[in-house]
Amino acid sequence: MCIRDRIIRVTYVTDNYYINYMVNYENSIGNRILDISFNQDQGCFALSTERGFSVFNSYPFKDSFQRDFNAGIGIVAMLFRSNVLTLVGGGISPQYPPNKVILWDDQQMKCIGELVFESNVKAVMMRREHMVVVLQTKALVYRVAGLKLLDAIKTFENPQGMCAVSSRDEFVVAVPDETKGQVKIINYSKNFKIVIKAHESPLTALAISQDGRMCGTASSKGTLVRVFATDSGSLAQELRRGTDKADIQSVTFDSRCHWLACTSDKGTVHVFSLDLTRKAVYKEEKKQTAENTKSVFKFMRGIIPYFDSEWSFAQFRIPDTRSIVAFGPEAKNSIIGIICISLP
Repeated sequence: MCIRDRIIRVTYVTDNYYINYMVNYENSIGNRILDISFNQDQGCFALSTERGFSVFNSYPFKDSFQRDFNAGIGIVAMLFRSNVLTLVGGGISPQYPPNKVILWDDQQMKCIGELVFESNVKAVMMRREHMVVVLQTKALVYRVAGLKLLDAIKTFENPQGMCAVSSRDEFVVAVPDETKGQVKIINYSKNFKIVIKAHESPLTALAISQDGRMCGTASSKGTLVRVFATDSGSLAQELRRGTDKADIQSVTFDSRCHWLACTSDKGTVHVFSLDLTRKAVYKEEKKQTAENTKSVFKFMRGIIPYFDSEWSFAQFRIPDTRSIVAFGPEAKNSIIGIICISLP
């Protein structure tokens, strides 16, 4: 999907063929789009706009509902497909202060709770019983019931609000550590914490698999995506986007943890197989039909690390705008919701 102020274009890609199919959707509210985010299972997404927010079904693509506040919403975090969302004000004329998180019941059409902070909110991540609020240099973990603070995690400077939270099984959170290029992973279900030295450069993208067992990272260099096991911190797979510098803007896992996709400012979506990661994390020997490309010089990987990484087995082009990627329904094995965002 591509967003240029008021236009959304949707691209669907299946496992059998690539469809360069665009659906143009003129935002009926008629206002500038500020942000976009998928829900936990990537089945729908929300647009934050200068006048409120809109929610869409990912596949098949359709408009679900809109809320016009006649004021800006900068962040919308959905809780699966429930009537509970979190809202943060934004834009030229914000509905709420940008340092306040509103717990919104869309069925009752009212605020059912709020949190106020000393600085602007950068991101909000939801889970059925928990919520993570990301500020510039820390992430705060709350229990949704009663909005009780459970933990405060110090982070590296985080203006992008990078944070990843598992959506099922164990409660796992990943945030940038206080040291550049490192990731802090906390498993609240097991009361376990680990810090991983993921990259030499600052982090630009973070993702956690839905079951919380894999963590994907990218840095400002933009050539590699690394996948780690969250229980041990060990590097399970190194995936190469390319050789030239790029801004990797989005990394995501599919629901079954068989695939990883990433997008960058180069206008290309890369899809990787996670066979090696599954072998390391799940002790699984069975391989997918698709395999990542390996260098013909892989015999030199012990001497030159470049040859140790794997190249994507599939790529396709999208417009050169800011983008996030999501996987489609499990039964269709399709990658959908390729979203390119051009923010003003």
